[in-house]
Amino acid sequence: MASYLKNVAIIGASGSIGKIILDGLIASSQFEITVISRKESEATLPPGLGVTVLKSDYSDKGLEAAFKGKDVVISAVGATAFGEQKKFVDAAIRAGVERFIPSEFSANSQNDAVLQLLPLFEQKKELIEYLKSKETNRLTWTGIAASGLFDWGLANGFLEFDIASHTATIWDGGNKSFTLTNQKALGDAIASVLLHHDKTRNQFLFIATVETTQKDILAALEEESGVKWTVNETTTDIQVTGAVEKLAAGDFSGAFSLVRATVYGNTPGLHSNYAKEEKLANDVLGLQLETVSNVVRRVLNK
Repeated sequence: MASYLKNVAIIGASGSIGKIILDGLIASSQFEITVISRKESEATLPPGLGVTVLKSDYSDKGLEAAFKGKDVVISAVGATAFGEQKKFVDAAIRAGVERFIPSEFSANSQNDAVLQLLPLFEQKKELIEYLKSKETNRLTWTGIAASGLFDWGLANGFLEFDIASHTATIWDGGNKSFTLTNQKALGDAIASVLLHHDKTRNQFLFIATVETTQKDILAALEEESGVKWTVNETTTDIQVTGAVEKLAAGDFSGAFSLVRATVYGNTPGLHSNYAKEEKLANDVLGLQLETVSNVVRRVLNK
């Protein structure tokens, strides 16, 4: 066997996070990658990536067969499939997989204040507990909390900085500090976990690219764009109340506001600044902090 976790299976590779992870593993050129998708899925990958695509019915036997010969299974499934991950873990154990990386890659699912905002993440916390209970079955695990995705969320407006209209929505004055992670850093972190599997076994890791505030991001955007932005002021209470009302009415976009609340919100105990309030794994994984200005410049000049 290779001195690192070489044979990789990814579930959910066609989603936003899955694509980031897949790109990072491909860029490293050190892994044998199999993308596992449902038989009925119409998602396709560009040719020439050197990636094997395996269709599965996601039955217990089908998953076990798909995982055979794999060193690691990475789950990048979205919210609707969080509850299926225990089945993935069980199949990975039967197939002799060494490492399972669950679908985290966002806010810290082990934090009670985060779970109060995002009860859906209880399923993530339960899965980590389930993985801990399976450590005696040879299976190891690594969880990765990245907070929000910085360059991704800037470019598509998820972080509520609208580049096209030069408009920003600022929470509670915008002075709260937090960390965010770039797409490449997340992909690099996954690759590094597999390359340094002994140092990352059975751990919940925190990563970051920038330590910043909404005001700092706004200042960098204004300086780089040469335009004075329009600011819409809001509060955590307004955002959370509105999000809960949307969800109650069946509007899932409310969940996006709650995800932002885990970063921007003034809810006590969120520990959104991983550099100050948690132990960053950047050194172990070979990740570097960047300046906000550099990231903003890269996004605006794309």
